[in-house]
Amino acid sequence: MSERTLRLVAARDVPPDRRRGGELRVLLGPRTVGSTSGFMGVAALAPGERIAEHYHPYSEEFLYVCRGAITVDLDDRPVPLAAGEALLVPVDVRHRLRNTGDEPAEVVFHLGPLAPRPELGHVDTELAEHRGGS
Repeated sequence: MSERTLRLVAARDVPPDRRRGGELRVLLGPRTVGSTSGFMGVAALAPGERIAEHYHPYSEEFLYVCRGAITVDLDDRPVPLAAGEALLVPVDVRHRLRNTGDEPAEVVFHLGPLAPRPELGHVDTELAEHRGGS
C-alpha cells in the first residue's frame, strides 16, 4: 500500500455536526478521503438526545452501537439496540436515533451507495432539538 492510498482520520480531528442533533462526525467520505462508494462516521448521543427523523433516497444506512443503548424509530416503529448490536436501515425508510439509556451512546454509521449529489442524499422530515453548544 502506498502512502498516497493511506488516509487515516481520527474522530477527535473532525469537528462535530450538530445540525440534526447529537454529534455527527463523517470520518471516511468523499470530502475527507475521496471515497466514491459511500461514507462512514460516528454519532455520539447524550442520554435523552436524538438525531432528528430523516431518510436517504439513494443509500442504505448501516448502524452499529459501540457503547450505550439507543432506539431507532423506523417509519415510527421503535427498534431498541444495545452495545454490540447492528441494524440495517433500508433506502427511503424514515428513521431517527434516540438515546433511551442512562449513559452516553456511540454509534458507527455507514451509508452507501452515494447519492448523485450530496444535497440529494439526506431528506429531513422533522426539526432537530438543540441542547446548547453550536
